[in-house]
Amino acid sequence: MRWINAKPGNGSKLTLAVLPFALLLVAYTIGSVERLAANPNDKLLPGLSGLAEAINRMALMPDTRTGEILLWSDTLASLERLGAGLGIATLIALIVGLIIGILPYARALLSPFVAAISMVPPLALLPILFIVMGLGEASKIALIAIGVTPIMVRDLALTATSLPREQIVKAETLSASSWQIALRVVLPQILPRLITTLRLQLGPAWLFLIAAEAISADSGLGYRIFLVRRYLSMDVIFPYVIWITLLAVVADLLLDRLRIAIFPWSELEKGK
Repeated sequence: MRWINAKPGNGSKLTLAVLPFALLLVAYTIGSVERLAANPNDKLLPGLSGLAEAINRMALMPDTRTGEILLWSDTLASLERLGAGLGIATLIALIVGLIIGILPYARALLSPFVAAISMVPPLALLPILFIVMGLGEASKIALIAIGVTPIMVRDLALTATSLPREQIVKAETLSASSWQIALRVVLPQILPRLITTLRLQLGPAWLFLIAAEAISADSGLGYRIFLVRRYLSMDVIFPYVIWITLLAVVADLLLDRLRIAIFPWSELEKGK
């Protein structure tokens, strides 16, 4: 049998999925043990007990100064900013992407502009946003929205323009107006892609959020990471990085489940 035709069973899939994480944990443990044996005060690779102690301190014990449990207060602050930024980006992308995708004049007017905007490095705009909008929440949310919206618009517009022309012609023969074609023919077919492109932009959105929080914030996951780095507190940084990754993975899975639940026919298009 050719390797290209070999498919793992359910047990093999689970084993193969867990294996890279197990190898990473083993490699970290070995490296930590060796470094701590050479220097018990080493902070670069803290031991598992040190990580557990830091997690207990950050996630279960109230802060002596504020009385808050830092991990959860930081998580709430970051998720509020992330949710607001992605919500704004999703709404704009849906409207503008749909307009560009179905109206040739709008495509000629906006498509080159959106393409050019999508090439601007969003982090380069961060100082401008801080100057114009201040150091509050608005500039952080705006950075997320500006960072992911152009890519989402281009993706949705491309999806709309790639729909079979026969569908539009059939709707026109039934006397459908442009408004009806947009809402009843095009919109239902690009909504699954909207969720998919939102999933693809979760990583960049987290990047923009952490960058903004690192520069100007008094709470948030990115703020906490850059606050403790001055003390070389890797026992806090590592759990925070893992927690951010876990949040992103859970959000990705939930969005995919949402797409399947609302648009089950989108799985059939992928041959599943």
